Amino acid sequence: MLIGPHRIEPKVILAPMAGVTDKPFRLLCKRLGAGLAVSEMTTSDPRFWTTAKSLHRMDHVGEPDPVSVQIAGTVPAIMADAARFNVDHGAQLIDINMGCPAKKVCNAWAGSALMREPDLVARIVAAVVNAVDVPVTLKIRTGWDAGHRNAPEIARIAEDAGIQALAVHGRTRDQQYAGTAEYDTIAAIKAMLRIPVIANGDIDSPEKAHQVLEATGCDAVMIGRAAQGRPWIFGQVAHYLATGERLPDPSLHEVRDILLAHLGQLHAFYGEVSGVRIARKHLGWYAKDRPENAAFRAVVNQAQTADEQLRLTRDYFDALAAGVSPELAAA
Repeated sequence: MLIGPHRIEPKVILAPMAGVTDKPFRLLCKRLGAGLAVSEMTTSDPRFWTTAKSLHRMDHVGEPDPVSVQIAGTVPAIMADAARFNVDHGAQLIDINMGCPAKKVCNAWAGSALMREPDLVARIVAAVVNAVDVPVTLKIRTGWDAGHRNAPEIARIAEDAGIQALAVHGRTRDQQYAGTAEYDTIAAIKAMLRIPVIANGDIDSPEKAHQVLEATGCDAVMIGRAAQGRPWIFGQVAHYLATGERLPDPSLHEVRDILLAHLGQLHAFYGEVSGVRIARKHLGWYAKDRPENAAFRAVVNQAQTADEQLRLTRDYFDALAAGVSPELAAA
């Protein structure tokens, strides 16, 4: 799949997720097999570009090509300025957010709320496309609610305005993340467009990725929540799509090493105090499907320093590998 001059291979992409797809997580997912990793949403409001949060979100030093940065906002001229600013700071793809269902975003008429205003969508997309010399992509939902599935209309507007790839989450905004993603709308959009279309929603296994590609005819799949605590899913999907064979889940030792490396990157990127705090949610996601989840979280959440967090995590995994019960390992 090509987005402008950039070949996206393998055709499995990390979805942008606020508070999740920071630089350490993007680097990890790319290393473990993602063909593209989209940044968490960055504001288009220039008043916040110099805050610590924005500076972290706009840090792309050492990030593998292509660097994709998602921007959010409602004013075409301000969105255009944000696109230029991010390109000047390393973005090689600009992604426009029209898929976020969060109330604080939609209440400002950004994110998926924009799908209620096709004319405004056209103005925003045209402004951003004309502002930068890098490819612009767009992420949308199937519509605002069940009675207004207007994603095909928005998709046509986007393509006509110069969008070079479109990601579609198979839910309406009012569904949030509930229910089951539907792929018929995504398939209809793919059939009507010339640009690459990326399917998103409920893709949580290599088999599901293959099924969705077959059902929609899309050029790639995008994985979000299923990658939280399971960043190796990208390599598993890529291998399955290439060979039809499923790779085994990583061993306990491999999970430990992945997790320790991730923790170290979080500590280095955010500094010790913030890094330890932010790492706790990732530790919880790594443990969520394991029988020792509660015991593991009880141990690692005690950590107040980076060294302690790393040591407790290492000791816990080593105890489990040695056959010590989760209860004893937590003691």
